[in-house]
Amino acid sequence: MARVCQITGKKPMTGNSVSHSNIKTKRRFLPNLQKKRFFFVEEDRWITLKVSTDALRTINKNGLSAVVKDLRAAGEKI
Repeated sequence: MARVCQITGKKPMTGNSVSHSNIKTKRRFLPNLQKKRFFFVEEDRWITLKVSTDALRTINKNGLSAVVKDLRAAGEKI
């Protein structure tokens, strides 16, 4: 699956598109993903992550090194 946030795990969800006459057709709600480069100071290199905007707030709050440590503990290759 390509549209998955590497940090939060957010992925597309399904639902209905409801018209004015209440006809329901299937649709997908896609997460707000951004491809972002971060400079990882501990290893002196750039890393590229596919993250949601919610995950960007998490990185700002907790710091990049804490987030990368959690990702590596979960088995994600970075």
